[in-house]
Amino acid sequence: MSFKLLADSCCDLNGELEKKLNIDLIPLTIRVGDHKLVDDKSLDSMELVKLMKDSPTAPQTSCPSPGDYMERFKRAEADNIFVVTLSSALSGSYNSAMLAKKMFLEQIGDKFIHVFDSLSASIAETLISMKLQELIDGNLEKESIVEKANHYISELKTFFILESLDNLVKAGRLSKLKGKIASALNIKPIMGEDGHGNIKEVEKVRSSKKAFRRLVEIIGDQGEKFEDKILGIAHCNAFEKAKELKEEILKRYDFKDIIIVETAGISTVYANDGGVIIAF
Repeated sequence: MSFKLLADSCCDLNGELEKKLNIDLIPLTIRVGDHKLVDDKSLDSMELVKLMKDSPTAPQTSCPSPGDYMERFKRAEADNIFVVTLSSALSGSYNSAMLAKKMFLEQIGDKFIHVFDSLSASIAETLISMKLQELIDGNLEKESIVEKANHYISELKTFFILESLDNLVKAGRLSKLKGKIASALNIKPIMGEDGHGNIKEVEKVRSSKKAFRRLVEIIGDQGEKFEDKILGIAHCNAFEKAKELKEEILKRYDFKDIIIVETAGISTVYANDGGVIIAF
């Protein structure tokens, strides 16, 4: 049996993973003021960061259409297609993929298609895609792959630290007054997912260094059996910070591997300049 992996463009990759995974990314679009950007290889994340800083309004994102997914389903030269999307609580990408699956099977119907709601974003989508590739390479039946991948998603944990609160203030999710107070007090929120695909605030910590130390502690509080797991780090213009975080995690936990990737467009919107996202 042949398999193909698809994901929306919130699945952040590095060069090594691009070669390792048999995966195609379907781009979302980003609008910042009068600028419309397609989240594909042509997007410059640093240009996006500058546009967001200069814009008085929050960036807006649009998910791939059902037609975009349909086109990829038709193009895939495989009997079985697995799709990984952004959390359905954050984006319409999952619903678009599900509608495309329904339309495709009604019109053509000669492929097995399963759409996975990541219940997260960014590096979590990356890890799910890596797990799917591992299961495919293990020659498992498609039903077993779906079952094991769903179990993996149910146990996956995601956390991120924001250096900039600008987008939260511009989007009205944080009042200007609270944003000014947080900046004045150098408060760095540690955010995470609530197990249902929504974003929640985990803790507020004074200073970036303390926030990162606390993040390393949270890994121990929230996780177990690290020797069987891969931890992923995605960063927005913060490679040295991500590398230092990796070193601190390695000192305390015996993860099977730790990978670092740079955020593409959609994850850059979430993390903003200096933000770091982890999943394990």
